[in-house]
Amino acid sequence: MSTIQKTVRHKNLTPRQIVAELDKYIIGQDEAKRSVSIALRNRWRRMNADEEIRDEILPNNILLIGPTGVGKTEIARRLAKLADAPFIKVEASKFTEVGYVGRDVESMIRDLTDISVNMVKTEMQERVKEQAKEIVEDRILDILIPPVKQPPAESPGFQADDNDFNPDQASDQELNKRTREKFREKLRNGELEDRKIEVEVRKSSKSPMMQVFGPQGGMEEMGINLQDMLGNLGGQKKTKRNVTIEEARELLLEEEAEKLIDHDAAAQEALERVQKHGIVFIDEIDKVAESSNNGKGGGGPDVSRQGVQRDLLPIVEGSSVSTKHGMVKTDHILFIGSGAFHVSKPSDLIPELQGRFPIRVELNSLTEEDFFDILTKPKNALTKQYQAMMASEGVEVEFTENAIKEVASIAAQVNERVENIGARRLHTILSSLLDELLFAIPDDISSGEITIDREYVNKQLDNLVKDKDLSQYIL
Repeated sequence: MSTIQKTVRHKNLTPRQIVAELDKYIIGQDEAKRSVSIALRNRWRRMNADEEIRDEILPNNILLIGPTGVGKTEIARRLAKLADAPFIKVEASKFTEVGYVGRDVESMIRDLTDISVNMVKTEMQERVKEQAKEIVEDRILDILIPPVKQPPAESPGFQADDNDFNPDQASDQELNKRTREKFREKLRNGELEDRKIEVEVRKSSKSPMMQVFGPQGGMEEMGINLQDMLGNLGGQKKTKRNVTIEEARELLLEEEAEKLIDHDAAAQEALERVQKHGIVFIDEIDKVAESSNNGKGGGGPDVSRQGVQRDLLPIVEGSSVSTKHGMVKTDHILFIGSGAFHVSKPSDLIPELQGRFPIRVELNSLTEEDFFDILTKPKNALTKQYQAMMASEGVEVEFTENAIKEVASIAAQVNERVENIGARRLHTILSSLLDELLFAIPDDISSGEITIDREYVNKQLDNLVKDKDLSQYIL
């Protein structure tokens, strides 16, 4: 069984379990969670289906439709973490412009492959960490106590199991060996962590001249390959750094672990992982749809929206993309499209592309009650994040229920009056609410407990909310 299959078996969550995990971070949007949970479980089902039909089972790509800030991106990101799969988020709009600004549509698969390679290498480095630690220990010892070469003739002064060691009769090599063992023990006991040493580490350098190949269609991959080739001319560059032994361990551990892994095997495993479990989240896909209202969707003559869709179509349908690590087949990559579709409609996408996103899920706008739940229930709720930051300074902050309800109410009001940006409004409101407090810590407030109640919220935000022009820019 391959490492990929082991990973899938380990992550074989049922759709109900996947939804339960998503509920920890995302409020509401039950239909969307249900759809993505089925899509994720279907990948496990395909990998365990009969081999004769396995390759014929294609992923059910999903189109998430809803206004900004309702959780579309967060659903896709959490899904990728649950699957432990290579994941990339791209904006469809960056593929719309021509010339040096635009990017080749295939670059999303190249970027996804790079992410997968880094994932696999990190996992492999973790597996060889103990072996790398021993090598790093020897390298640090070589700097502290350089080894003495073995003399031509053996000296009888010292043996490993000899308790009657006589330093007068021992050779330099034997004395050196004994000293090294003493220092090795000190290293393992952490007695030398603050001592400074000079280490030689690899220097990563990228040639600035390669920027000329910037993202322009097929030249993009050519630029990457030339950069790699020219970067390796003359061998790997090294630089000397004066650091503590504690810092040296970290620097050398990464370097030695990388030497121990099989890079070819890592690339092959990464390619397999991309092809079987990769997830591409295409945000703002509605921006490349030509609105039926005006024919061109406001794009102008320099933006070929249909052209981008037709470039995207073979990748979503299933084709082979050339990357610097090898060819990648996109047949079984899961594509999740996302867009507000305010101006255009999903039916404005070209028919072939519409057919490749068979699952359509409409996400609901967030209500005041949703904002309250977002501020209290998720494991990574904003209130919990601010509490953790201020606790690091020794200040305990408590939000009353009425205070959070007031923040939720203000967020709903501002979204209604100015522009509806969903849960993102909570970021700006909490930032303004806690601005004075965050500035005062730790100079004016270095410890103690602070309670944020409704009166405090109204005091800090009342003027901003009442002034429509000001709230438009501040909140």
